[in-house]
Amino acid sequence: MTFAQISLIAVLVCTLGLFIWGRWRHDVVAVLALAATLLLGLVEPKEAFTGFADPAVVTVALVLIMSAAIRSSGVLQRLIRYLEPLLERPNLQVFIFVGLVTLLSGFMNNVGALAVLLPVAIYSAEKTGRSPATLLMPLSFGSLLGGLMTLIGTPPNLLISSVRQDLTGTPYSMFDFTPVGVTVALVGLVYLTFAWRLLPPDRRGTPTPESRFRIEDYVTEARMTADSSLVGKSVRDLEKIGDDEITVLSIIRQNDRRLAPSGWVRLRDDDVLVLEADSTILKRVVDEAKLELVGKGDLDPTYVRSDHVGIVEAVITRGSPMIGRSPMGMRLRDYGVNLLAISRQGRRSTTRLATQRFREGDVVVLQGDLEQMPVKLRELGALPLAERKVDLGRPAKVVLPVGVMLGAVALTATGVLPVAVAFLLAVLVLALFQVMRLTDMYEAIDGSIIVLMGALIPVTEAMKTTGLTEQIASGIAMAGADMAPLALLTFIFVMTLLITPIVNNAATVLLMGPIAGGFAVKAGLSVDPFLMAVAIAASCEFLTPFGHQSNVLVLGPGGYRFGDYARLGVPLAIIVTLVAVPMIALVWPFTPG
Repeated sequence: MTFAQISLIAVLVCTLGLFIWGRWRHDVVAVLALAATLLLGLVEPKEAFTGFADPAVVTVALVLIMSAAIRSSGVLQRLIRYLEPLLERPNLQVFIFVGLVTLLSGFMNNVGALAVLLPVAIYSAEKTGRSPATLLMPLSFGSLLGGLMTLIGTPPNLLISSVRQDLTGTPYSMFDFTPVGVTVALVGLVYLTFAWRLLPPDRRGTPTPESRFRIEDYVTEARMTADSSLVGKSVRDLEKIGDDEITVLSIIRQNDRRLAPSGWVRLRDDDVLVLEADSTILKRVVDEAKLELVGKGDLDPTYVRSDHVGIVEAVITRGSPMIGRSPMGMRLRDYGVNLLAISRQGRRSTTRLATQRFREGDVVVLQGDLEQMPVKLRELGALPLAERKVDLGRPAKVVLPVGVMLGAVALTATGVLPVAVAFLLAVLVLALFQVMRLTDMYEAIDGSIIVLMGALIPVTEAMKTTGLTEQIASGIAMAGADMAPLALLTFIFVMTLLITPIVNNAATVLLMGPIAGGFAVKAGLSVDPFLMAVAIAASCEFLTPFGHQSNVLVLGPGGYRFGDYARLGVPLAIIVTLVAVPMIALVWPFTPG
């Protein structure tokens, strides 16, 4: 083994270790891996950024834009409203929602498909008196299954297509994934329709938004007295006394109510302040500032809500600027919102609220201007957990994105245009007809996945240029010389399935794809069954909440625990393996041809 190969193995082991550690973002780890290979001379400087020009990376960015356009069109919310009479029965409710997200994920980003149905599913569950937990995890798993069905369904499919092009000179077409993908998705859909009962009973109860977040239980009215030290001072001065652990929700001044007041509003004698805080913090502020308690518990809801100001639940998504920062550090008042509560895995936390660091998947309760709230949530990288109103005034905004998406798929499926070019034209049409603003298009692109893919492609290419891929493939071929091809296929599938929960699925494909393809060439077998096994297994992350963004999105709103994913996911992973492996062997023969 050469020095270059040993050095690259060391880089890959460290990269994998950092992925497993999970303290650093995956895109940061990928850039560090690229930097290490450059410093070691394993990647030439002129090749360092070729990954960002890879058609697979460009296509992922374009599909994300198309997904955002369909998500904002409101077409899916309209469809759900037509189906409302069918949602009364629990199994049918799960079947319809999971079926929809599975179908959508075949043609748009799976996280986007989940995001558009998540608020509607929560609303539907609560309207029928059921816990959202019965729907949300099946919905997440359905979004992953749907991505298996087409070339554009999920980034791993596009990446494995690039691997095939490197090995054979021909990429996969739009529907090459469909026979196996649809079969696996249908079997998974049947399982998920009934398997929600595997979740613990306390996650299948009937929590409502009011029971999850009883804001009024944490709110008190206090009156400013003439001798208060805060007379003439600002709201910000009051909050500093409470070490930013207290929030002024509103100020009642004579017959006037000021909801979500600015931090610079001056306080006056006889003002009634509606305060939200832990009881210990509240007592300290009341005593120090000489406030007079007015009441607690039977709060008038108009003191925190009005036609223009209200309370919204939202889940923190990947890439949010809130992640790793505290409410104090974020200075949420500068965004025009008040933080009322944080929920992590279904449990509310108010202790040291200002210093608690946000995590991806946390559910936050925010108070602010309802008209501005969508903009504020986008800035904060949070997804609202309430059914969004559909804009009925612009039918073109509803129809055009769907039509353009279908047109791009048709151009790709018929071989008229490569997938990247077809979707580039689709995005251009959306821009020309002003279906989406350019700023919204840029925001729709998940920079973390683009950076991860673009940085890791040169690193995995170094595996081929140093001969490491060939050496690993030869070792696997020798070890499996006496094994039947079906057994080897199962081995590759299971190994990929086990790596995916600890490594991003795109990174898994970039690592396992060349190895599986190289092994097939060494063994004299067709590369297609083994590449398909890697693509499907890499997309089936059902075991943990953190292996895929879809799973993280439902963690907080569903009130799930870490082990709940294994309860529902382990049987599904076994079923997928038992169905996918023989289907791959049936559709993609082992004999090269």
